[in-house]
Amino acid sequence: MKLWIDADACPNIVKEVVYKASGRRGFKVILVANSYLQIPLSPNISFVQVEQGADVADFYIADNVSEEDLVITADIPLAALIVEKNAVAINPRGEIYTEENISERLSMRDFMQELRDSGMDTKGPPPLGPKDKAMFANALEKILTQKLK
Repeated sequence: MKLWIDADACPNIVKEVVYKASGRRGFKVILVANSYLQIPLSPNISFVQVEQGADVADFYIADNVSEEDLVITADIPLAALIVEKNAVAINPRGEIYTEENISERLSMRDFMQELRDSGMDTKGPPPLGPKDKAMFANALEKILTQKLK
């Protein structure tokens, strides 16, 4: 199993949880982003810098992910591609994307985009806090326990 991170917008507190889990459990972590990121020195953690452009990192992840893998992303269209490939996708708040919920998430995303395009200020999600970090860490641990038997 490899754990992929859609790293351009992934909060640092989420990356730190993943780095610690990788250190404990020994799985590979691959961060993918358009711009350079500093990562910890570890044989299990690597970084792929892709070209600039919308969705370039997303397509790189989708093209390279396999069924055994886990992807961390807040990007709903990328999560949909991951679910299609029968891999696991989770967002930085610990919510797992599934075949059952991805269509609803895509519809809501499109609706919110229409509101923003019409000039409405929809505000974004609140910043991640300690409760979100704990929810993410718990969800990650549960997934890792299932995948790394």
